[in-house]
Parts: sequence; structure tokens; C-alpha cells
Amino acid sequence: QVQLVESGGGLGQAGGSLTLSCAASGNTDSINVMGWYRQTPGKQRELVATVSRGGWTNQADSVKGRFTITKDIAKNTVYLQMNSLKPEDTAVYYCTAEAVLRTYWGQGTQVTVSS
Repeated sequence: QVQLVESGGGLGQAGGSLTLSCAASGNTDSINVMGWYRQTPGKQRELVATVSRGGWTNQADSVKGRFTITKDIAKNTVYLQMNSLKPEDTAVYYCTAEAVLRTYWGQGTQVTVSS
């Protein structure tokens, strides 16, 4: 089992920055990929950014050049640095950990960007 605890988020302004953190615990050796997805009401959850065990990153086109995903291996934590925020970045952001047998999700953290 893997547990994910998210922090950060909240209210930001357009053009501003916010940082999300996600700490994994439990069977972290089973995790291959960690990252972030986001969801707005009435829409499907969508990829924001992921980082693999080997350090490969993947980002949605909508956030490239603005968001950066990094990881601290020692702390089993991933970070999402969100710069140049836009109102359309408003969503619930979910941390995810893709392990060998299943994918785990955090409880979600609200990010609201005001114009």
C-alpha cells in the first residue's frame, strides 16, 4: 500500500505562482511514476505532469513552460511548481503514484486562480 499526502494549493492570482507537494509513504519502492492530474466540474481528470523513477518527465501542452515537476527521492516527495498561473488552471489537483499493481490517488487539493 502507498499513502499520498498533498499540501499546498489554495488561492493564487493570474500571473502568480503556487507550489504543490505530495509525500508518499508505505511501499514506495513499488512506485514507478508519480505526478499530478487535475479535474474541474463536469470534465474528466486530465494529466498535468508526471515524473518517472528514472527522472523522465511528461507534461500537458497546456502547462509546458509554466509548470515544473520535480522530485526529492530521499523524501519520497514530488513537487509541482506552478508559475504564470491562469484562471483556467483552476481545478482540484490530485497527486498520483503508479505502482506495479495499481495506481494510487491523493485526496485532492483545490487550486483557484483569480483574474
